[in-house]
Amino acid sequence: MRIEAVLLKGPTCVGKTRLVVDLAKRLPLRVISVDSACVYRGLDIGTAKPGPEERRIAPHFLVDLCSPDERYSAARFAQDARREIAQARELGQVPVLAGGTMLYFRALEQGLAELPGADAALRRAIQERAGREGWPALHEQLKQLDPAGAARISPNDGARIERALEVLRLTGRPISEFWLDASGTVPHGYLKFALIPEDRSAWRRRIEERFDDMMKRGWLDEARALHALKLDPGLPATRIAGYRQLLEHLDGHFSLEEARVRGIRATKALGRRQLTWLRAERDIVRLVAENPRFATQVENEIHSHWHIGEGLATPRKDCK
Repeated sequence: MRIEAVLLKGPTCVGKTRLVVDLAKRLPLRVISVDSACVYRGLDIGTAKPGPEERRIAPHFLVDLCSPDERYSAARFAQDARREIAQARELGQVPVLAGGTMLYFRALEQGLAELPGADAALRRAIQERAGREGWPALHEQLKQLDPAGAARISPNDGARIERALEVLRLTGRPISEFWLDASGTVPHGYLKFALIPEDRSAWRRRIEERFDDMMKRGWLDEARALHALKLDPGLPATRIAGYRQLLEHLDGHFSLEEARVRGIRATKALGRRQLTWLRAERDIVRLVAENPRFATQVENEIHSHWHIGEGLATPRKDCK
């Protein structure tokens, strides 16, 4: 099987950017971001986008694609990512897809079901009900209507609960049936790594410290600029962990300190969901994030599948 690209997966705040920048110093990489928050222009601090020096060393593609008033889908990502992978091969680069948006990885690797488009009025109605009853209550309803779908969705994952209920209302079919219909054909192989924090307490502390550091660097001002756009609260850009809580603070719902507490809690919950996805992964090399030698392990694996010479990478003959 031909190795098409390197996939580097991991939860938030685990060191994925640091790893690809380190590798890019020694290998001809094309770094393709797999992050549903980093696609939005103007959301830089709170999404932990790589900084200018990091992007000088390792230019990141599929970053800053949309304005916050747009929607960017997993299907569009898969199309864009395949284009970037093909471009890497033409330029003699190793395509490395790095990020934590697991649905995007699934769309690339397995394809997606043909789901109906969004219905703005229906989404507003679902969100209003969630505001009154809470997402766990709506998750209980989903559990009655689509047990298989509910089993794969966290009771606090509002975006996915909303989508599952929306699909059910629009089509009369549970979303789990659409998932079964999705193509499972993988045209090419991927060299897959998961960066996993072994010391979970230290990882949670890093999330808190990074949140506070981003606040010191002007995250609230960035949120104010987003707030000034008066966007529909159902848009993905307004629902990013941290931004959502800061926007609610700016709406007067609670204090800045409470926004901080809620934002950190939401970021940790995101990380737990990402780890849950990764536990179900097969054919993936799991790397301990605290091990200083994991970059060497990834580099050696890349060398085993690509011939690197004179700044160019070509797939080895036995991997085609």
